[in-house]
Amino acid sequence: MIEVVLWDNDGLLIDSEAVFFDLTRQVFAGAGYDLSAHYWGIEYLGKARRTREVAEEFGMASRLIDEVIELRDQRFFEALQRPLPLRPGVRDTLDSLRGKVRHGLVTGSPRDKVDLMHHHSGLEGYFDVIVTCDDVTQTKPHPEPYRKAMERFGLDPARCLAVEDSERGLASAHAAGISCIVVPNPLTRIQQFKDAYAVEEEVSGVMKYLG
Repeated sequence: MIEVVLWDNDGLLIDSEAVFFDLTRQVFAGAGYDLSAHYWGIEYLGKARRTREVAEEFGMASRLIDEVIELRDQRFFEALQRPLPLRPGVRDTLDSLRGKVRHGLVTGSPRDKVDLMHHHSGLEGYFDVIVTCDDVTQTKPHPEPYRKAMERFGLDPARCLAVEDSERGLASAHAAGISCIVVPNPLTRIQQFKDAYAVEEEVSGVMKYLG
């Protein structure tokens, strides 16, 4: 019996990945480089390559990379000062599951950014456990984030269900032994989800697997 649903955050609950990509594409374009959604969806969101690695592959000079990343991060932090849109069906699904299961959040974002997103988007108070990149030494696709969440709940994988939007998130949950439902977003739909327990169009589809 599933007692806990472990949710990813960016691109699954909050449409922050689209905002982050648009800002990254803008600063790359300002530096004279064309960054496509297809490339970003495969390399950054799927294979967990960092922005610096992407920029280096494009042939961007080291000093310019520093300037581009700093500008993008500044603009993203400014964007976090106001509400970012939730993905379709998120609030209704979380509300419908209140009292039926407990909720955990397992994200590669830092705590300060998660707190800002949840404060402005109204998701504060939904999650009993939150695991961010600040709580682990290795992030997704490594299983440590999901293992940390299970440790905090005191549960084994059979009592947990993960929900992700990307290959690297799926890999993390799968390596931790947790069944994972994938709900792709427009940037991650091009990825492959062969280890997924199921693939759904919206997060509301998760409800059918919870009895």
